[in-house]
Amino acid sequence: MESKKKADRYKRLYEQLQDLLKDKPNSSASMATIVAVLHNKMEYFFWTGFYLLDRGELIVGPYQGSLACIKLKKDTGVCWAGINQGETIVVPDVHEFPGHIACDSRSKSEIVVPIRDEAGHIIGVLDVDSKDYDSFDETDKEWLERISMLIAW
Repeated sequence: MESKKKADRYKRLYEQLQDLLKDKPNSSASMATIVAVLHNKMEYFFWTGFYLLDRGELIVGPYQGSLACIKLKKDTGVCWAGINQGETIVVPDVHEFPGHIACDSRSKSEIVVPIRDEAGHIIGVLDVDSKDYDSFDETDKEWLERISMLIAW
């Protein structure tokens, strides 16, 4: 998708999500709403969801798309890289990423955004996969980071 068109779409989705989440539902409702909107409005989003830390393990949270891996092997793959590095990870070709966890072999590219609680501690990630290579860029990074901050804690 062309960068300006993508940014304009994200802006509209961000405003829609702000309105939907204005009454500050709980974190589960916030995450489920974010995933539903993103997954259904961004045509290149193949799998969209959250993985959340639970007693040191990364466990699937609200998501849309094909069946997810329930628990991700510690310190392996893109999601753990986002947590361990404390920053958004954009992967143009998941087959080139060391230790990539293939929950669905159709996934070709991925973006992972760390999610932080009110105190700033990383508690999980927003994970988006695409069936196409090189789907994600700085526009996705910027807007998904902004959108992830809408989660109510």
